[in-house]
Amino acid sequence: MASGLPFDDFRNLLTMLPPPDHAAGETVTNALKAKYADAGLGRLGEIASWYAKWSGRALQPVVRPLCAVFAGNHGHASAHDTPWDMSRTQAAVDLAAAGGSPVNGVCVAQDVGLRILDLALDHPTADMRAEASLDERGCAATMAFGMEAMAGGVDLVAVGAMGEGSEASSVALLTAMLGEPADVFLGEATDELSEVRAETVKTALRCHKGHLSDPFEALRRLGGREHAAMAGLLLAARMENVPVVISGRAALAVVAVLHKANAMTVGHCILADPGHRPGVSLATRRFGMTTLPDYGLDTDDGASAALGAGIVKTAVNTCSVVTQPDRAE
Repeated sequence: MASGLPFDDFRNLLTMLPPPDHAAGETVTNALKAKYADAGLGRLGEIASWYAKWSGRALQPVVRPLCAVFAGNHGHASAHDTPWDMSRTQAAVDLAAAGGSPVNGVCVAQDVGLRILDLALDHPTADMRAEASLDERGCAATMAFGMEAMAGGVDLVAVGAMGEGSEASSVALLTAMLGEPADVFLGEATDELSEVRAETVKTALRCHKGHLSDPFEALRRLGGREHAAMAGLLLAARMENVPVVISGRAALAVVAVLHKANAMTVGHCILADPGHRPGVSLATRRFGMTTLPDYGLDTDDGASAALGAGIVKTAVNTCSVVTQPDRAE
């Protein structure tokens, strides 16, 4: 039976979450109302108010945004009876390291820092269809590693993930955390890959039935290293009052884990490019999560989150400029 001890530090953090700074958010809102009689900056103003509420920094520019992309491989993706190819994850990491991935271009254009974190790609997790993906100690250690990505005075974080088999694990986590049928998040199977993904998800959920009520236990049983690392990063960002832009099914699944652990853990997250994947709108409604515009970018390399961070940065910095006292020419 799971002891839960490796997760105790994280459970304790959930009891010490700093409150949102409603006064900072209202400061932005009121400053914009004073400047503009009508809607003024529209969604930019709303985003700037959200940022101030969760950072405590009203009308101060974003100066150190970071995009962190976690890469991990899954045991079910390395099995002989599935169509995934784990070499694709390493290829995607290498492409980003060489500067040729969409996320590289977005980060350069938006002036967002980029870190690609390789999570033991040569050692995939266990096959969640038959056993827990990670043991408790390994999952907790990977969460701690994810927390370290916050080092360096970051004031806005974008997170993404890449990895063969990650989609199936993400759907399994969303299903377990939100209590909906798996088909809500799977959608209709249209090819061999989607059929295998559906069977993988349902087999894993049957295997771990009765052990998924605790969100951290669900994370280690169904999630990959990229999920665990993102969970650590999101929790560290919450503790340090740093707003987060997420994108992709993996990050949304991590939000589901943390939301179930404590609903106040994820208010600092905003979803970039929600798209039309099954179950996303249902999940965001459950979380009460704000979403950024849908621009149809679906590259699984963090590019959507980085572009979302650029939008947040633009909103915050624009509001910071236009609300300054008028200067004589």
